[in-house]
Amino acid sequence: MNKKILFISTAVVLLLAFIAATSLFQTQQETKGNELADNNVNAVSRMGSPSKGAVDAKVTIVEFFDPACETCAQFYPLINDIIKNYPGKVKVEMRYTPFHKGADKVVAMLEAAHLQGKFWPAIQLLFANQQGWTRHHTAQPELALQLLSTLPLNQQQLQADMMSEKVMNIIAQDVVDAKTLEVRATPQFFVNGKPLTRFGYRELVQMVEEAIVIAY
Repeated sequence: MNKKILFISTAVVLLLAFIAATSLFQTQQETKGNELADNNVNAVSRMGSPSKGAVDAKVTIVEFFDPACETCAQFYPLINDIIKNYPGKVKVEMRYTPFHKGADKVVAMLEAAHLQGKFWPAIQLLFANQQGWTRHHTAQPELALQLLSTLPLNQQQLQADMMSEKVMNIIAQDVVDAKTLEVRATPQFFVNGKPLTRFGYRELVQMVEEAIVIAY
């Protein structure tokens, strides 16, 4: 019996130590993330990035994303839900982070579509059919381009803009800002400049709701 009690006591102590260490690590990561964002506030948002929601919304979700990222595709309708659930109060801004092989060419297509005012139909179409133009986590740009040919876009202009210096510079700026903010995986969210350090939809909604309370 004494050995059993000792075993249980030891297990409890180890569990409590693990919980404390995990909590401390999460707190340190959150502090580090907030300090990094505070010190590089200009890297979070870029004027002219694709955005959705009320222009004068006081809460902005900035998402660094990769169109070939499965989790980004899963979060797309969830982000739309947040905007709908808090009408006039929340907007989202999308920034390019092409981590997957071949994704750099796909984000060039998206920015070219953005120049024609068609970013949102384009990204919705790509996310909805992601499995059709990706293979083993690698983007297949030619398949993505075929998919976008179904949209009412000037295809010649699209392909010209994809290769333009303007589009390349925009993507390069997003990549530099992502590195500055130490974005290592997508999607990475920032709410009013603060990073989401504990990843999850509920955590994002909670952060948005807290920002709404402060802003309004």
